[in-house]
Amino acid sequence: MDLELYGVGAVALIIGLVQLAKQVGFPTKFAGVLATGLGVVASLGHAYYADAVAFEAVVVGLGVGLSAAGLYSATKNAVEKE
Repeated sequence: MDLELYGVGAVALIIGLVQLAKQVGFPTKFAGVLATGLGVVASLGHAYYADAVAFEAVVVGLGVGLSAAGLYSATKNAVEKE
């Protein structure tokens, strides 16, 4: 199940929201936790309107949030090594 919110991929949207939160003072060390939480919340919200099973929504949300955190981390590490 690919989670899209209003036609935008949730992973990209979560990365942007975490970056925005860091710009306004959210501690960087908790960025992964924020990304995971946003993924779960977005997935549960989507499941509520799509009449999906809550457990499945949580699993998808964890996958989306952890993917966003990992994608950001991998990109950051690649840029820092150059």
